[in-house]
Amino acid sequence: MNEQFRVAQKIGLMFRPGTTLPKDIKNWAISQLHADSPALGISRKTGKVEPWPQSMQPDLEERARLFRLYRENKKKEEERKDGQELESAKRANREDNRMEEKDEMKFAHRNVYGKDQIRMRLMSFWANHFTISTSNGAWQVVGHAMEEAILANLNGSFSNMLYKVTTHPGMLAYLDNIWSAGEESKHTMNCRKKVDCHAGLNDNLGRELLELHTVSPKAGYSETDIRQTAKVLAGWGINFDASIENLKKSGGTINHWDMYKTRYAEPGNKTVLGKVIGKGKGGLRQLTDYLASNEYTIMHLSEKLCQHFVSDNPQKKDIDYIANSWRLSKGDLDQIHSAVIDRAINSKDDKFQWPMNWLFQVIRLSDATFFKGWQDVYNHDNNLMDVKKIFNELGQSFWSDRQPDGYSSKKEEWSSVEMFERRLRFADAIYKVGKPKTSPEEIMDRIGANMTTRNLVESAGGVRGSRFVALMCSPELMGLKSV
Repeated sequence: MNEQFRVAQKIGLMFRPGTTLPKDIKNWAISQLHADSPALGISRKTGKVEPWPQSMQPDLEERARLFRLYRENKKKEEERKDGQELESAKRANREDNRMEEKDEMKFAHRNVYGKDQIRMRLMSFWANHFTISTSNGAWQVVGHAMEEAILANLNGSFSNMLYKVTTHPGMLAYLDNIWSAGEESKHTMNCRKKVDCHAGLNDNLGRELLELHTVSPKAGYSETDIRQTAKVLAGWGINFDASIENLKKSGGTINHWDMYKTRYAEPGNKTVLGKVIGKGKGGLRQLTDYLASNEYTIMHLSEKLCQHFVSDNPQKKDIDYIANSWRLSKGDLDQIHSAVIDRAINSKDDKFQWPMNWLFQVIRLSDATFFKGWQDVYNHDNNLMDVKKIFNELGQSFWSDRQPDGYSSKKEEWSSVEMFERRLRFADAIYKVGKPKTSPEEIMDRIGANMTTRNLVESAGGVRGSRFVALMCSPELMGLKSV
């Protein structure tokens, strides 16, 4: 594979047909860090590429309003009021509030039709690092967290991204922090005086903040550190059911992304990993700043970035290179990501591609049309699966009920016989349904496919569909043959 496509596969999503290939691949890759990131897609399967409509990209407050309306209409449906018991009304209510389908389709479109392929790959990495499952009511805001907490902060500091993700309603809901109350909080103290009143401190988010998102167990933190972290987080939460008036009364804000319930907060200072954290709302920012610059965080995330973009078993020199960039830049993500690009390009190690990345790369390379247009998001098509089903069948989705540690970047997690068979089926479906505009021979010539791949495609015979499947499921196109 030629250098342009090798790099575009390893840290990007491959070049679409008609795209002029960059002469200086490293400078191109680094320039991608600041590429425009408009949400692009297609309205219909045969439509042209155009910006996503704003009406399908609601902000957090609009999502909260839609959720409240959904709940109100569900209650009316049960009470058989205002026609909400009619099938047409029930269907409209479901579709108006099913943000996960819209967000998942938008994500697929951006990866296939966007010009900011490296930014999309970085967003996926960080969205996986900061896993938000669709459980616990977070399904309606996963897409918002990915775009506004992660993508919008790709060029800032890691500390800021960490804070924005930690305080995002999706993370607070997923890891059970929304009703977490300090042991000495006003809410807990009052609750103790009442019958059948339950209040308590939930340490799920505090535990994952230390274990997964920052320092890792190598830091040697204790259960006390986890408990103290949970106390810093107590009070941070959301209530999408609340009116604006009640939101302001309970959380001192009209912004669902900034809701801090003082009655639930643990009073006084806390100590985490020897660091004294001040009381009140500002304590969390003190904590995330401290954790973001912690040496254990730097080494943990440098290794994780290396493992995802460079090699399953990265060399110490590559990890150290990224870590040093982190230290020198004080956690500036532009500098960190530039260091990752440098190591990925310099390393000739293979990097097996995630199922979702492979899917996007196949579609981009072949110029197939495999996803529905946004106007058909809820319309059944015998020839096309829903986007949600596509990702579920592929075995990887950000809109699923999954564990906080996210998906592995290692080859052995994705290279089973079953997973390979899934790729075969998808390659066949892309050919039959997506109708690629570029032939296998044209693709091989453009990417500079190696002789092993060419011989494999040749062995598939004269049927174009069989040759397409052989090419797209070849070791080279899955990331196992980079040179």
